[in-house]
Amino acid sequence: MLTGRIHSFETFGSVDGPGVRFVIFMQGCRMRCKYCHNPDSWKINSGEEKTSDEVLNYALRYRNYWGKDGGITVSGGEPLLQIDFITELFKKAKKEGVHTTIDTAASPFSRDPAFLDKFDELLKYTDLLMVDIKHIDNKAHLDLTKVENTNILDCLKYLDEKGKAVWIRHVLVPGITDNDEALNKLYTFIKTLNNVKRVEILPYHSFGMFKWEALGIKYELKDTPSPDEKSISQAKKLLHVDEFLGYKTNN
Repeated sequence: MLTGRIHSFETFGSVDGPGVRFVIFMQGCRMRCKYCHNPDSWKINSGEEKTSDEVLNYALRYRNYWGKDGGITVSGGEPLLQIDFITELFKKAKKEGVHTTIDTAASPFSRDPAFLDKFDELLKYTDLLMVDIKHIDNKAHLDLTKVENTNILDCLKYLDEKGKAVWIRHVLVPGITDNDEALNKLYTFIKTLNNVKRVEILPYHSFGMFKWEALGIKYELKDTPSPDEKSISQAKKLLHVDEFLGYKTNN
């Protein structure tokens, strides 16, 4: 029986897609983002194994709280590393009329037919993808996450080709992702896409640092402050976030 490896659940997520969300954090990620909140989710083949029925039945207990806009969000870790499980879960969720969202960094994306066939199948049952662009510059992205961004940006182009609704998320890290040149370049890329419904600025914070310390991993950004309101406002201005506020769950 197909099972997924689960890191944790959040039963009342308010920042993980439209409305109130039941959030499933999948176990396993190959990126090593310097500000990761869940480094304990990196390890592959760890976490608690559950079937799609077990996960869906647990989620549906909270359906009354979702209202007309809420639903299920699968996050991580990196959910696309367990694409078969998520496809099975979302297929069953859509039969129940549940709105489905994936929160991904898109690093596993490939145009190789072996991946693309599975990805296309998953998209049939996915209403919205929230894609986190860590940095628009490839070299800076590699330094920040230990992986390149070429296939991540290609994933966004592919989702545009498929006409699949996307929210872009960008973590604003002082001294790393908050410079005007990079933000202007990011906006220029976003404007090449026709499927972006929302752009969100996520201010950096170090709330996950204690997990790094508990795991014995050096946290390189411990002296990095959270961005101030002026920096956040400037980033929102350069990314023209007010242009991207058109998503509804019935889109």
